[in-house]
Amino acid sequence: MRTPGKPARVYPPKVCKGDTVGIVAPGSPISRELLRAGCNKLESLGYKTFYFNTIFNQEHYFAGAHRQRAEELEQMFLRPEIRAIICARGGYGCNYLLPDLNLRIIRENPKMFVGYSDVTTLLTYICDQTDMCTYHGPMVISDYAVAKSDDRGPLVLDNGEKGIEIRGAGEHQQPRAGSAKGVLYGGCLSLIAASLGTPYDVKTKNTILFLEDINAKPYQIDRMLMQMKYAGKFADVRGVVFGEMVGCVQPTGQDYTLQEIVGRVLSELEIPVAFGLPSGHVSAPPNHSLAFGTMVELNVSADGFLLRSSGVGD
Repeated sequence: MRTPGKPARVYPPKVCKGDTVGIVAPGSPISRELLRAGCNKLESLGYKTFYFNTIFNQEHYFAGAHRQRAEELEQMFLRPEIRAIICARGGYGCNYLLPDLNLRIIRENPKMFVGYSDVTTLLTYICDQTDMCTYHGPMVISDYAVAKSDDRGPLVLDNGEKGIEIRGAGEHQQPRAGSAKGVLYGGCLSLIAASLGTPYDVKTKNTILFLEDINAKPYQIDRMLMQMKYAGKFADVRGVVFGEMVGCVQPTGQDYTLQEIVGRVLSELEIPVAFGLPSGHVSAPPNHSLAFGTMVELNVSADGFLLRSSGVGD
């Protein structure tokens, strides 16, 4: 699974009630009101929150200059009192941070780093380059700020050491049955496709590949999957799990399902393909956290799927 001699996957330290969570905005600008609401929710769950005042900066459609955003993220990894780092939101702009990030700082100070959507760019890059697990999960403004007062389970920070078990029932047609084991990895399909041909190209070998998106039409999903196929990114994938794919329909209606499209594009791979895992862009809670870098087992049948890990890295 892992190249001989390469370090084992690093699980960041556990986060406990009373610990401080650092908040960053690596992409688009943020709302003070929504950030405060998200912090209130985190604090009600027992965590302290911290962010730099520069988080409210704005430069065009970014939350400040790209070097400023990179430095904020590095400082969160450096500060010993910060036990986990959660992105405020996605949007656009994380790709600008990649050339400036000091990977040595991140590698030497492993911490939970959580986000989704545009943050996929950082999740995959950090996971690939530092051998540290990264976390596709709820963000401060997108999820914590709008969570109900009694909503606790999927929002509580968990570094994944105990493993995960996520079931998908029969509400979704499953594109292809089967079983496989591999390294959980992936994120937002649009960002995965955008990485192809760049120095930050995703590493999909031996993975259970998780793909999700929002408001992309079926033909656009088809096009991005074909782009990945032609780029060889499915050649050594063990299995594929799709998210809810919220809003990924033709606005004028369609006589086919997205699952049928997915099944057709990926049919020749002869690997299990599941559909409907709620992580990232979801229609309603829970928004499951996925530890990228964790070894998982995927079992798919006509009745649903089961994604399970032992909590042991690859």
